[in-house]
Amino acid sequence: MQLKFMDFCSGIGAGRLGLENAGMCCVAHSEIDLNSDLTYQLFFNDYSNLGDLTQLNSDDLPDFDVMLAGFPCQTFSIVGKRAGLDDNRGQIIYYLTDILKQKKVSFFILENVKGLINHNKGETLNFILSLLLEAGYDVYHQVLDSQYYGVPQMRQRVYFVGIRKDIKHMPFKFPQPILSKPIDDFLSDDRDYEFDVNNPTFQKYLASKYNKNQYNIEEILKNDHNIIDWRQSDLRLYDKKVPTLRTGRHGILYTKNGTLRKLSGYESLLLQGFSKQLAKKVIEHKLPDGKILSQAGNAMTVTVIEQIGKQLLKSIGEQDEQQAKLD
Repeated sequence: MQLKFMDFCSGIGAGRLGLENAGMCCVAHSEIDLNSDLTYQLFFNDYSNLGDLTQLNSDDLPDFDVMLAGFPCQTFSIVGKRAGLDDNRGQIIYYLTDILKQKKVSFFILENVKGLINHNKGETLNFILSLLLEAGYDVYHQVLDSQYYGVPQMRQRVYFVGIRKDIKHMPFKFPQPILSKPIDDFLSDDRDYEFDVNNPTFQKYLASKYNKNQYNIEEILKNDHNIIDWRQSDLRLYDKKVPTLRTGRHGILYTKNGTLRKLSGYESLLLQGFSKQLAKKVIEHKLPDGKILSQAGNAMTVTVIEQIGKQLLKSIGEQDEQQAKLD
């Protein structure tokens, strides 16, 4: 039996792609941001957005087996204000649990920022877990880092997996790390994205007291795939690993052939696990780079969700059948 899922807070569909890669089928999606949904439409040719999930009537939703949701994270993020469940955006978890109970959904996969774990000294996490447990699920949660699941992006997120208590299953186990392709497979945009190293702000950050003159740009340019993050008021250097993509400020640079290049929207999608075939659509349709960088920064990592989906199928004894359909 092929599991059906509904894609809540769907963004540009990274989670959808992950579960489809695992052999599941999407029956509907819900996204409040219209710009993100335009990109979703481009990727999946799906124009059936149900809109704001807080306005949905559970009785009107199609039947589905798996709830997928990267529920709003701004209120729990280490880079945002720590308002938490008192913020309206933090209320989405209540609507999600209501849908779980009213639709008697069999399984769920939820994602949020790592900052949720320690928010309010752990009370927020415990409250969310209690909501999900009271809804009738065995709940598993763990922090996973995208860099260990097929992409060279350091991105820690907490994932929740739920299996309805009355469903026979083995204990869910989160996926083991998988190999990543070389970073040059991701930083592969052939367009002109060269960055001027004489940019005044860049030079200011390079000489800031935080760096204490530890970086020499001539030395940095000697090796390919040195990654520079200058989204804060300083510079941070990484070797062949990209720091977490964000919705807000964009300022990731990398070295290639003796030059400094800006990370493109196309490349940011690859770093989130999108295929080159899908990612190229943003080039073909000339979507603004800033918009795609923001949307990618807000997305789940495709490869992580795919591996979690496969582990869910294992725990309920469905993986062999799903794999046969994919093959």
